[in-house]
Amino acid sequence: MKQKDNLKVFISTKDSFCDECGENLGRRAWITLVKDKGALCLSCADLDHLVFLPSGDAALTRRARKHSILSAVVLKWSRARKRYERQGLLVETQALEQAERECLADNEARARRREREASRREELDRQYVERFAMRVRELFPRCPIGIEEIIAEHTCLKHSDRIGRSLAAKDLDENAVRLAIIAHIRHTATNYDTLLVRNYDRWDARAMVEEEVDRILNSWEAPK
Repeated sequence: MKQKDNLKVFISTKDSFCDECGENLGRRAWITLVKDKGALCLSCADLDHLVFLPSGDAALTRRARKHSILSAVVLKWSRARKRYERQGLLVETQALEQAERECLADNEARARRREREASRREELDRQYVERFAMRVRELFPRCPIGIEEIIAEHTCLKHSDRIGRSLAAKDLDENAVRLAIIAHIRHTATNYDTLLVRNYDRWDARAMVEEEVDRILNSWEAPK
């Protein structure tokens, strides 16, 4: 399947707002521009499940992009050169991990992976992640073992605009936790990302996978 034209994510140089959720994203926000809808934060654009791969390792970037169903080029305006310059790529976690496995013979790739994992560990607020994971297990006791930790770590990354960093999620609000779980199911257990690649509007794509998401969600919830 041929991927559609490159999705683009811009690192803003001034105060930015999401035209969908209304969130004040501040300076250096990561946004994408959608025709007739304006600027969207990564969460509203359904790109927040992707991980950032900085420019610098051509082989790793090439392989990660090859294996990622959904990807986006990250650009930043250069005042000196008066143009947007590429900062790296947003790709799916499993695609990056597969690319890294293929580059294991390369010492530089191994070092990059260690640095990335160390950076990720530093970003995680372990206590909050554990509380969030416990709340997931409390509300959805029949979800597969370990899923609660995966969802909590992904959702609670510092400096992100994911639902897990909202005040509601920090209070372990049931609806905020449910939204995080729905997003996980949508991206990992349905063909939602494939529909986005095929240029479906994300709301139409969500409607197309809603029945499957609800089925899985109901199977994970505590019996009534």
